[in-house]
Amino acid sequence: MADSEELNRIIEACRQGDAEAFAELVDIYSQRCYGYFYSMVGRSDVSDDLLSRLFMRLVEKISTFKGGNFESWLFKVASNIFHDYLRTKQKETKVIEARTEQIAGISAQPKQSDSEISARLQRQLLRLDSDTRELIMLRYYSQMSFKELAGLRSEPIGTVLSRVHRGLNSLRQAMEK
Repeated sequence: MADSEELNRIIEACRQGDAEAFAELVDIYSQRCYGYFYSMVGRSDVSDDLLSRLFMRLVEKISTFKGGNFESWLFKVASNIFHDYLRTKQKETKVIEARTEQIAGISAQPKQSDSEISARLQRQLLRLDSDTRELIMLRYYSQMSFKELAGLRSEPIGTVLSRVHRGLNSLRQAMEK
């Protein structure tokens, strides 16, 4: 992770069209952005596509970044790309149905490994409504503050806190079953 001065230098170089600077941004943020997309759709092929769209959009829109928290801006762009995907492809229902069928085919094991617990958590995340799932992923995976989330969603911070809290309670109950 680059410090703020280094990140500002990279962003300024990107604004000037420096391909190496864009490559540095990709190196810095590709894993976290891919993880965000994967947590939202649960499919690596779609996550790869959304990540490609994000970095293409970054090349097009880097000049619109006017300062402030770059990560918040980047994840807002990522969130917009995800919502565009949902609107244009209308795949959310198909993804959830496919995951539900997959869950039905998995037999319960007496002791679960970390990867099994992780897979189970992923399935439970996909059962949440997309807004709640996105807020939880942005909060805990992308490490955005509740204030940043409220600004991103143009909602009161109390609403965001409440949604995240209810979503986490729902996840906790599902995981305890």
